[in-house]
Amino acid sequence: MTHPYADLPPQAFWRSGVADADPAALDGIYQPAFPLGDDARIATAGSCFAQHISRALQGAGMQVLDVEPAPNTEAPELARSFNYGVYSARYGNIYTTRQLLQLLQDSETGHVELAEIWQRDGRFFDAQRPNIEPVGFVSVDEAILLRQAHLAAVQRLFRMATHLIFTLGLVECWFDQETGRVMPLAPGVVAGEYDPGRYSLRRLGFAEVLHDLQQMRQHLHRHNPSLRLILTVSPVPLTATATGQHVLPATTNAKAILRAAAGEFADSHEDVDYFPSYEIVTNPAARGRFYMPNSRDVTQQGVDAVTTTFLRAHGLTGGAGPAVATATSDDAATDLVCEEILLEAHRK
Repeated sequence: MTHPYADLPPQAFWRSGVADADPAALDGIYQPAFPLGDDARIATAGSCFAQHISRALQGAGMQVLDVEPAPNTEAPELARSFNYGVYSARYGNIYTTRQLLQLLQDSETGHVELAEIWQRDGRFFDAQRPNIEPVGFVSVDEAILLRQAHLAAVQRLFRMATHLIFTLGLVECWFDQETGRVMPLAPGVVAGEYDPGRYSLRRLGFAEVLHDLQQMRQHLHRHNPSLRLILTVSPVPLTATATGQHVLPATTNAKAILRAAAGEFADSHEDVDYFPSYEIVTNPAARGRFYMPNSRDVTQQGVDAVTTTFLRAHGLTGGAGPAVATATSDDAATDLVCEEILLEAHRK
């Protein structure tokens, strides 16, 4: 007697594919939909965890684009504090699909929303990338001019890239009811003033995230039809939620939406791939060792499991492992630039 499960490989079964397997090296968990060749020009964007993948690719000798390099390379830590070299452009963390879609649209039109220049203690902040200047800009004009230069750089980036690796992190964003635009952080966290009559929490659903991804792909292909997308979902839980829910189900809801939308989108397009960062880190067979004691930040071992799996699948084993470690200690999160953590830091 035969049946559809009789001749399946070990990774198709939970016991052999997960319970009895090494969680740091799951065989067959990722089979790339397309290659990353030596001539690949890679753009990276997304939530904080995306920084690990970007550094791993650089360590493996891949060409990770940087269209807004630091003016002074002699002080790399200082440059990182101003968000130079964190991603392929100085856009900071892009937590939601809506935020990235809005950025792509702005880069095409050069639009700068004056209401998104926030003030604090006589300094000015770009609401779309509120942490790129730790002490703010000296004037509104400076903030606007640098925003315009940034949008021009973003337009160049996505016209020259061959691949975009985007890490989806959140579904919660803050909506300006007067302009119809979204922001990564609520006014008042870094700068600006929170007006509950104007700003409201927007929680993107599955259909909205999927629609954003479709619109992003169409926008990117308008000027760069050969660009390929690699999507992944951050395994890092929410720092906080403003939904009124407990943060645990809010996190589960967000990650489920993002994972389902990313998978649906990748399955529908030959030029879109999905890489399982989320699954590797949250694998129950890891017995929690891929998370720090705070149950949120990913350990160096967890980061290495993700980056090694990705690089090996693309034939880049020479750059994997400790050679491309994302931090010098077991706390792989300490070297990340992440605005979301300010939600915890600024709580009453």
